[in-house]
Amino acid sequence: MHILAVTQYTHSQLDQLFTRADELRNYSSPKQRKELAELHKGRQLCSLFYEPSTRTRLSFEAAAVKLGMGVVSTENAREFSSAAKGETIEDTIRVLDAYNFDIIVLRHHETGAAARAAKVSQTPIINAGDGKGEHPTQALLDAYTIYRQFGRLDNLHIVMGGDLANGRTVRSLAQLLSSYPNNRITFVSMPELQIGEDIKDVLKASKTAFQETIDMSSAFKTADIVYWTRLQKERLADPSTLPTDGFVLDPEILTHLPAHAIIMHPLPRVDEISPLTDSDPRAKYFEQAGNGLYVRMALLDQIISKRII
Repeated sequence: MHILAVTQYTHSQLDQLFTRADELRNYSSPKQRKELAELHKGRQLCSLFYEPSTRTRLSFEAAAVKLGMGVVSTENAREFSSAAKGETIEDTIRVLDAYNFDIIVLRHHETGAAARAAKVSQTPIINAGDGKGEHPTQALLDAYTIYRQFGRLDNLHIVMGGDLANGRTVRSLAQLLSSYPNNRITFVSMPELQIGEDIKDVLKASKTAFQETIDMSSAFKTADIVYWTRLQKERLADPSTLPTDGFVLDPEILTHLPAHAIIMHPLPRVDEISPLTDSDPRAKYFEQAGNGLYVRMALLDQIISKRII
């Protein structure tokens, strides 16, 4: 089974994934870790990344190793693979199929590349981010973080801010949360970086309430979750044309945020979250990143065990 988009997941499947993630995070003693390392011994994961990554690549590789899997990895296939010679993603995947991996985790700079790879692959493909398209496993760990905090994924007000036009994480998370009732999304961004019309169409179709604004303080007043993102400079023709001030999370703006709310960010951050925010008990972005390990362990376990129903 390929994992290409969050829309593949039913609520029941998400519940199963979260339950398994909870189970796996409790394997903490040396004896339990040894037991876990026998679970998928002899299996192999290929980590094929055409774009830079820290959390996604390393958490997938760490997840595989903890489950006893072998890992073959490349972190910059765009420059240091046959792609630099003009090889297509389809041909690369056909070759990797011949190497008999159990799972291929793929990040690519072109939107839609993961779907193209899946069409020719006999090996399960996990989309680890494709251009401006989707980042489904990030949305899974984001949803898991929200669920662990609130015990639900419905009846929430989510504020999503920053570079919404180019950030694939907000696209995936917005789609996932739109499948749950009574959620409301407020998009905070400058006009040049607003969320795409295709995501708005998804929200309209699911009858998920949403609005767009540039007023951070007003949006924050009733927020349960603030999900902030960085400026995606690598996807902009000339990022210097955009203003660099404003839309920054700092202690002053967070005075408008309710005490029960949480602050999330897919990381890496640049200037859009002040380091002074780190000590705020509502800041969950490092915990969020840590959750990625257990969600990806659960995902690998489900795929290999064929337990995704």
